[in-house]
This record gives sequence, C-alpha cells and structure tokens, in this order.
Amino acid sequence: VADGGCRPLAFVITPGQAGDAPAFEQVMARLRVPRRIGRPRVTPDVVLADKAYSSRAIRLHLRQRKIRAVIPQPADQAANRKRRGRLGGRPPAFDRETYKQRNTVERCINKLKQWRGLATRYDKTATIYLAGLHLAAIFIWSAR
Repeated sequence: VADGGCRPLAFVITPGQAGDAPAFEQVMARLRVPRRIGRPRVTPDVVLADKAYSSRAIRLHLRQRKIRAVIPQPADQAANRKRRGRLGGRPPAFDRETYKQRNTVERCINKLKQWRGLATRYDKTATIYLAGLHLAAIFIWSAR
C-alpha cells in the first residue's frame, strides 16, 4: 500500500506464486495513514486498485468499512453481470479521474526496487526480506 506521495504504508509478504488479492484484507489490517497531529487513521478515504482486486469479497470489505473503492470491473465480470440481465444488478461505481492516481503504487514499488536486494530477492527468509523492505521504506520516508 502506498500513499499519494509514492511512499509505502504497509507490507505483506506472500509466496511468489500467490496472487495479491487474497492478501488484501491483511494489508488493510496493517494500514496506518499518518496525520500531522494525532494517531494515524486506520481507514483511508479511497482505495485505488487494478482489475485483479475486483471481487465481491474485497468490495464488500471496503463497503463495510465505508471506504470508497475505485476499482475497474474486468470484462468477464461485466459480461457475466449483463448476461444475468436484471438479476445481475448495477455495475459498481467507477471514477476515471480518481483512477488516474493509481500509478502512485507502481512508482512506490519502483522506488523500493532501487534496492538491489529487494529487486533480485536474494534473501533466503521472508523475515530478512521484510526487514529490507522496512529499511527501504524508512529511507523513502526520510527523503521527503
């Protein structure tokens, strides 16, 4: 998870063959949005994600926490919804202008991959790799 300034906010390490979407709730549980004064918030205003995160479970999780989801709907999901006709329901809301800001996550990942050890994944254990992620995040946050 990254903020609007391309700075990392939370990490979850998964196996290389695992998808990102199953770890979504774990990442959201670790998320802390810093404020100038006071405790960090645990709920962001908006979650921007790509099509891989467009599932009922993720949208329900965000709706229950009153977080606005800006996630495009994949073509197969839209086709299935339309095929069901009236029973398919309405398409989920999608704001194209807000979605243009999603590249901040990709830019944050590119900043993290400037560390050679993170880009090549030479570390044998996940804990050492996670420690490297935290060190890189500290440097990114201190460079502002």
